[in-house]
Amino acid sequence: MKSFFKYFFSALLALVVFFGLIFIITVGIFGTLLNKSAVTIPSKSVLVVDLTNPFQEKKIENPIVELTGNTENESPSLHQLIRMIAAAKTDSSIKGIYVVATGNANGFAASEEIRDALIEFRTSGKFIIAYGDYIDQQAYHVVNVADKVYCNPKGSLDWRGFSVQYLYFKKALEKLEIQPQIFYDGKFKSATEPFREEKMTPANRLQTEAWLGDIYGHFLLKTAESRKSDTASLHAMANEYTLQDGNDAVNKGLLDGVKYDDEIKTEFKNRLKLKDDDKISFITPGTYLESGILNQGYKKEKVAVVYAEGEIVYGRGDDGQIGSDDYKALLRRLRYNKDVKAVVLRINSPGGSSLASEIIWREIEMLKKAGKPVVVSMGDVAASGGYYIACNADSIFAEPNTITGSIGVFAIVPDFSGFMKNKLGITFDGVKTATYADAMTVTRPLNPGEKRIIQNEVDKIYVDFKQRVADGRKRDTAYVDSIAQGRVWTGIRAQQIGLVDKLGHIKDAVDCAARLANIKEFNIREYPEPVSPLEMFLGGVGKQYQAKWIKEEIGAEQYKLYMDMKKLREQTGQPLTRMPFDLNFQ
Repeated sequence: MKSFFKYFFSALLALVVFFGLIFIITVGIFGTLLNKSAVTIPSKSVLVVDLTNPFQEKKIENPIVELTGNTENESPSLHQLIRMIAAAKTDSSIKGIYVVATGNANGFAASEEIRDALIEFRTSGKFIIAYGDYIDQQAYHVVNVADKVYCNPKGSLDWRGFSVQYLYFKKALEKLEIQPQIFYDGKFKSATEPFREEKMTPANRLQTEAWLGDIYGHFLLKTAESRKSDTASLHAMANEYTLQDGNDAVNKGLLDGVKYDDEIKTEFKNRLKLKDDDKISFITPGTYLESGILNQGYKKEKVAVVYAEGEIVYGRGDDGQIGSDDYKALLRRLRYNKDVKAVVLRINSPGGSSLASEIIWREIEMLKKAGKPVVVSMGDVAASGGYYIACNADSIFAEPNTITGSIGVFAIVPDFSGFMKNKLGITFDGVKTATYADAMTVTRPLNPGEKRIIQNEVDKIYVDFKQRVADGRKRDTAYVDSIAQGRVWTGIRAQQIGLVDKLGHIKDAVDCAARLANIKEFNIREYPEPVSPLEMFLGGVGKQYQAKWIKEEIGAEQYKLYMDMKKLREQTGQPLTRMPFDLNFQ
């Protein structure tokens, strides 16, 4: 009995301490929120756009920021950044923009939006200065529109063209005695290619050369326009590896000079007419956001912007995923919300579960039937399942370098029996009550009947996918089949073949949605809505730092392999509408 009370009171004390900590954290968070006041932007300020920060489709909620109130390192969404640059154009407190260009963590389509926002900002007559110790091509695509582009005297401008490289696991699987057992439709649907080939198939090489060539050609064209050059000369510089250091880039007209960081700061002071000992007021996007610059005021009618970013999964999705249950509930709620007059679906997804894509497609169809226009805005990627959920929209916008299409289906059921038996000494046995009771097991090879069932399911989904596209794009199925086959297209080509209506940014999509809904005065409401600070602190921090820790321990490349293997395990046996590769090129 004495022992019982000892453990009882120990457990009770632990519970009291735990809930006491939760109470203190909660009070701290909400106390900080209640005491928040609008940030004042000093005159002669410079807005800092650091391209090494990834600007996600949806603002990353940071519980530490909410708790401390320190907004300096807060990361706004891509759409918020674009709107802030537009607001800075007419904000008398902002005299110019400083673009940090030592790398670019954003995709080419996102970079295109930032680039065009900077071009529009320059029409105000205010300055833009870009600087990077070392400037890669993806960063240069954005900053070549600046008034001045500099790099460190010992740095350089990377100028060697684009390349893409795929990993192939066929030989590794053979050594491990793992049989992938692959089913697919579409000759270009190369998502399964790493498991069944040792190198690129002719079809995959053809489509890769086309989309990579489109993105590279667009990059050269935009650079030529900004730097008063021509694409042939720019391409020759890459072929001959002409730019060995920063001075070479200056001599060829791609950079405006080489300077150290302190010299850049001196140039800012001269432009702002500051004294040598004056401090430059650099304003981060997080701080600028907290100043209330994007406050819209109240308007009853709303355009909902729904961000669909990440893998499409069946059921509830984790952070960075598009869960069918989550988005079904969200879109249904918007359908019944009388203040929401139109919906913009912003897609940045390589696809995923075919069933989850169909569920989301249905809710979009129901929104349209309820009289609410749906306009799609494509980000870096809106392919396969990402295109499935886009195809029935009233209008589709893409960036010139968006990756889209990939209309095809595949399924993988790996057979681990050889690996388990011959490598680990593990065997399996059991009983069943019907022929297919243990179908889709990974402990033995599929029999002919099971293979036929899976291929039939893949074929059926592919036919349905093409029909969804044909109905949504008002084309006959024969034409859709000719541009489907799992082939990937850039936004430029997608517009030419009818998969996309217009090339434009998310703002263009919002304006289009408002016109279709016949509204002029409206607020933009963004979804999914942010979670509460307490939920962020209890749920988000652990996952965020767990992923960060794993990546730091094993390295970025190994982490990607780890995530690919995890994805393969989760997707085993289910038909997928997913892009054949992840965007990872240089």
